[in-house]
Amino acid sequence: MQSWVNGAPGDLLSVRDRGLAYGDGLFETLAVRGGRIRLLSRHLARLAEGCRRLSLPLDLALVEAELTAFAAQTGEGVVKLLVTRGEGQRGYTLPDPCQPLRILQAGPLPQYPAAHAEQGVCLFPCATRLSEQPLLAGLKHLNRLEQVLARAEWQGGEYAEGLMRDAHGRVIEGIFSNLFLVRDGALLTAELSRCGVAGVMRAEILERAHGLGWPVAIRDIAYDELLAADEVFLCNSLYGIWPVRTLQARHWPVGQLTRKLQGILDDLMSN
Repeated sequence: MQSWVNGAPGDLLSVRDRGLAYGDGLFETLAVRGGRIRLLSRHLARLAEGCRRLSLPLDLALVEAELTAFAAQTGEGVVKLLVTRGEGQRGYTLPDPCQPLRILQAGPLPQYPAAHAEQGVCLFPCATRLSEQPLLAGLKHLNRLEQVLARAEWQGGEYAEGLMRDAHGRVIEGIFSNLFLVRDGALLTAELSRCGVAGVMRAEILERAHGLGWPVAIRDIAYDELLAADEVFLCNSLYGIWPVRTLQARHWPVGQLTRKLQGILDDLMSN
């Protein structure tokens, strides 16, 4: 696996790195096709927001240049960018000066079954709940233990994703996806001001739906409202859109609006 550390080929990190000690940092997972990064501007915008909230003094122009060069070498696959606060002494006090660490890793694109997009997937109802922390909500910060615990709840290939709710039972997202409902022709996705990750594909879908004049709502979603939906689908920057076929005893058809969105995103997913 190709990797760079601070812009140079390498794979060695300090044991004093705060990303290792505290999860003090951010990450982005980027799809690369033909040496170019899909949705790069959206990834960079989310990274910039994360740096602002975590007070990480990151040179975003440098990161963009490194990503562009690294993706050109990668050609096809997935690039993972990790940014940590860098080295620090024991304790939570922020290092001064702070020297963020930049890590780039390349790997192959995941080989998801074509049936996931064509026929839909089964969604597992995770017992693990997302904790509420508005200061971190929406960000891809380095602490993913809730997702690790949720994914450990099932084994085997029956389920492609897991449904995650918050401590009050509100529907939030998948373990590695965002979730949309369709009800009476309108798109609905969860409010992410308390917890969850604001995905770049979610943002792309919302922008395109607004551009087409489709009714869209971003708000709290009760579990019963999810079960009453006409269509349900998941989205992610690597795979695009997966219709949801089942959740426990509830079954959904692959709906017309979901299919329309898959077609609308064909240009993006094929480049």
